[in-house]
Amino acid sequence: QLQLVESGGGLVQPGGSLRLSCVASGSTSDYVAIGWFRQAPGKEREGVSCINAGDGSTYYADSVKGRFTISRDNAKSTVYLQMNSLKAEDTAVYHCAEGVLRYYCGGYISLPNFGSWGQGTQVTVSS
Repeated sequence: QLQLVESGGGLVQPGGSLRLSCVASGSTSDYVAIGWFRQAPGKEREGVSCINAGDGSTYYADSVKGRFTISRDNAKSTVYLQMNSLKAEDTAVYHCAEGVLRYYCGGYISLPNFGSWGQGTQVTVSS
């Protein structure tokens, strides 16, 4: 994989929705797990969601379960993060990242198993 490019961030009111996109270019981009992470001011980086390449299974942090949905379009080499019912606490810089070749997201996201990172996109939830 050569690079990852995120888009779709912006300013939205509480209760609104955004869809983030991560275009993962490169010959191996469709064969690895892709994760979404976020970091808010004064907070540690949090693993938000992850989608596996083999079976398409997904992981969600407890803080976003029921509100966020991750999906993958291999034909477009793109991973999406649909964010609904947004809260002020969701405000952060969101990054996508590529897992190492054989990494599988199970019941958690392991930071040491992610390599290339995108540049990030700002999500601001405010009235």
